[in-house]
Amino acid sequence: MSLNSLTIFSRGNSLPVNQALPAEEQLAQLLRLNELPVSPHADELPPPPGRTLAEAYAICEQIIRRHSKSFFFSTQFLPPAQRRAVRTLYAFCRTTDDTVDMAESDPARALAEWVRIARRPRFDTSHPVLLAWADTCQRYNLAPNLIDELLAGVAMDLTISRYTTFADLWLYCYRVASVVGLLVIGITGAAPGAQPYAIKLGVALQLTNILRDIGEDADRQRVYLPEDELARFGLTADDILARVYDERFIRLMKFQIARARQLYAESWPGIALLPPEVRLAIAAAARVYSGILDKIEQNQYDSYTRRAYVPLREKIARLPGIWWDVRGLTKKLSR
Repeated sequence: MSLNSLTIFSRGNSLPVNQALPAEEQLAQLLRLNELPVSPHADELPPPPGRTLAEAYAICEQIIRRHSKSFFFSTQFLPPAQRRAVRTLYAFCRTTDDTVDMAESDPARALAEWVRIARRPRFDTSHPVLLAWADTCQRYNLAPNLIDELLAGVAMDLTISRYTTFADLWLYCYRVASVVGLLVIGITGAAPGAQPYAIKLGVALQLTNILRDIGEDADRQRVYLPEDELARFGLTADDILARVYDERFIRLMKFQIARARQLYAESWPGIALLPPEVRLAIAAAARVYSGILDKIEQNQYDSYTRRAYVPLREKIARLPGIWWDVRGLTKKLSR
C-alpha cells in the first residue's frame, strides 16, 4: 500500500497507537478505518461461496487439523458437541490472525472489516467460519466482552511490535490466549474459581508460541520478548532481528522456558475444576504443548532456524502419564 492506514487514522489522536488500549478503544480506533477512502491497492478477495452450517463446521475442523496438530489431537478427547465448538473457536482465532498476517496490502483495513462483522456474528453463509462461529456463540451464549478482548489482542499486532516489560506482554498473552481459555470454559463449563487457572494456562501457551516462533516473528519485524529482560541478558530487540545466537541468547531462553513451565505448573490444579469429561482434553493440550519447550531445548535453543514440535508418536506416548495425573487430581478433589 502507498500509505499505511494506521498512520492515517492515528492522526489527531491523543493516545499513541503503539500502546495497548482498553479493548473498546482499541477496536474503536481500528473500526474508524471503515470511514476512510479505500486504498486502490487494498486487498480485494471475492466472497467465498455460501455454505450450509454442517459444511461450515467441517471447514473449521479442516482449519484446526491443518494449522494446529497439537490442539486437534487434544480436542479429540472432548465430547462431540463441545469438540465441534472448541474447534470452531480455534478456526475463528486462526482466521482472525490470518486476516492480519496474510493480507498483502492493508492488514489494518482487512482486520477492521473482519472485526466489524465478527463482533456481531450472524447466520450469514458468505463466510463459513463466521457462520459456524455465530452458531457456537448462540448455543453457548459466549460473552461478547471476551470476544472483544480477543479481537483487540489481534489488533495490537498492527501497532505494537515491542514490549517494554513482561507486564505489557502479559496483557497481549491474556487477550490472544487466556481469553480463548475463558471462552472454552464458556463452552465446557467449570466450577467456581477456574478462571485464574485458565488465564495462567493461556499465558503459558502463548509464551510457548513466542519462544517457538522467534525466527518467524523476526521476519515480520516483531519481537515479543520484553525489552527489559533482553537488556538483563545483554541483548536488544535489534539483536533478535539480527538473529544473534550466543550464550546471552541461550541464557535468555532458559529463563523464559523456566517461566513458562512455572505457569504450566501453577495452572495445572485448575484441571480439577473442569467437568470430568473434559479434563483429559485440556490436560492433554497443556502437557503436549509444554512438550514444545522440551523440543526447543533439544534444538539447543535455536528458534531462529529450527521449529520445535512434538511428533504424533510422542503425543500418544504421553497420554498414559497425562491420564494418570488427571486421575490423581480427580482423587484429590473427591477427598
